[in-house]
Amino acid sequence: MTQPAPLKRAPEGFLTPEQIEDVKAGRRRFLRGALAAASAAAAGAALAEPKGGDPHIVQLPEHSMALGQAVAARGYGQPSKYETNLQRRESPGLTRVRQASVSFCPLQGLFGIITPSGLHFERHHQGWWDIDPSKHRLMVNGSDPKMLERPMVFTMDELMRLPSVSRIHFIECGANTGMEWGNVAVPTVQYTHGMLSCCEFTGVPLRTVLEMCGADFKRGKFVLAEGGDGSSMTRTIPMELVMSGEVLLAYGQNGEMLRPENGYPLRLVVPGVQGVSWVKYLRRIELGDQPYATKDEVMHYVDLMPDGTHRQYTSIQECKSVVTTPSGGQVLLDKGYYNVTGLAWSGRGKIVKVDVSFDGGRNWASARLQTPVLSKCLTRFNIDWAWDGKPAIVQSRATDETGYVQPTYAQLRAVRGRRSIYHNNAIQSWLVEESGEVKNVQLS
Repeated sequence: MTQPAPLKRAPEGFLTPEQIEDVKAGRRRFLRGALAAASAAAAGAALAEPKGGDPHIVQLPEHSMALGQAVAARGYGQPSKYETNLQRRESPGLTRVRQASVSFCPLQGLFGIITPSGLHFERHHQGWWDIDPSKHRLMVNGSDPKMLERPMVFTMDELMRLPSVSRIHFIECGANTGMEWGNVAVPTVQYTHGMLSCCEFTGVPLRTVLEMCGADFKRGKFVLAEGGDGSSMTRTIPMELVMSGEVLLAYGQNGEMLRPENGYPLRLVVPGVQGVSWVKYLRRIELGDQPYATKDEVMHYVDLMPDGTHRQYTSIQECKSVVTTPSGGQVLLDKGYYNVTGLAWSGRGKIVKVDVSFDGGRNWASARLQTPVLSKCLTRFNIDWAWDGKPAIVQSRATDETGYVQPTYAQLRAVRGRRSIYHNNAIQSWLVEESGEVKNVQLS
């Protein structure tokens, strides 16, 4: 006698196919109801103040009766005065002087994958400068004369006359999420993950300029990038990254020139590599046959391992993700449907999958990847959630095209310990309390 097939049950906290259809239908009803309510509210607002006491004559709001501001009244467009709370924010006391500090990008308030230029995170080592582009120069030379036939000096005009490319990539500081290595340290996603941005960058491939200078790519296995600010930031870039054509001498960001705090008039773009290697105020490129072991490669931006050794030249930003809504500091106002959304990225290529859990990692469901999905670029993900008003722990876990899966804190600490600073790509957890308040927590 054959046994009847068992009933299919969704894991606790997730939806069955029938419930998903109910949620979709509920979303449609909600949108229709919200539209009707908005129309009624608008009509009600107009009728709330009848003109001259006559209920049949309504008083329209000022913006419906008068001329607005003139075209180009503001030569450079600014956000609405009602959006002034969305700002980069500095973390007080993070560094001794503000010229060497960080401003964190408000990930919780952004849509899509592009970071507005005015909200791009900042990290400075000696403050920022607004450099006159007519006086800025880029020198290209070799550590050995045989490596480069024609050392050259370029003006900005000369660089901008060369064939350009535009590409969208994320940039993440190697210390992003660094304060969370030992325990929960900060409350919101702006401070846990806000040293992250994603823009369209425009410039000339570094390979093109090196070819113009007659570079010997067999002898020259590395390039040194040097910045023109007071810290003289210098970083070693492996030649295989340059030969890929991805490394740019960039002057453009989101369709306009770079902002001063982001390296105007020229910076290096090294997709997938920690932000410190995206040298700002770029003034020199040198071709060499070995790593340069600069101060920021041997003393800083190194990984402290559990046995006390330092791991150097670990520049690739590994696969990582974070839920941005709901996230720490936010409040869910009521039970019911929510679109849970966040960002995923990998320094090794494209994101192929993001799973989301609402029960602290016991059960996972696949999120929707919002297009475009590009290599070494932020990817926006979304998933439906019906919150029942009970406590929940929301997490996301990304997988990239190499098969690498974002680790838990337990997995990462088993290899790296708790005393590191850089390259923390562990799964982030947000606790949704019964009150609807969302808090930063860590699961071992």
